[in-house]
Amino acid sequence: MPDQIHISDLLLRTIIGINEEERNKRQDVLINLTMQVDLRAAGRSDEIRDAVNYRTITKEIIDLIENSQFQLVEKMADEVAKICLQDDRVQQTTIRIEKPGALRFARSVGVTIDRTRDDFSGV
Repeated sequence: MPDQIHISDLLLRTIIGINEEERNKRQDVLINLTMQVDLRAAGRSDEIRDAVNYRTITKEIIDLIENSQFQLVEKMADEVAKICLQDDRVQQTTIRIEKPGALRFARSVGVTIDRTRDDFSGV
């Protein structure tokens, strides 16, 4: 079982959706992700150069989401996965994105995707 880095409950505001109302007003999205990474080198050295810098990855995700206007949560999740996999040490990532309050009587609606670097080769 590979090691994992988790980023939990990253709450951002963005334009997301296909309806006119959704296209005119920012909505909350909640992002949770897990990156499969071998953390042994960082654990031994205690040096940032040996670690996946999750702060840098999070900043890129924030920039993407806050400046985007995706129609589908599925596309948003795919783009977040691409950011996570830019670091060659990240072997796989699981992305869960939810839109709180998107459906009446439901706390949220969302998607979960799993991606590897192979999913984006040739793209």
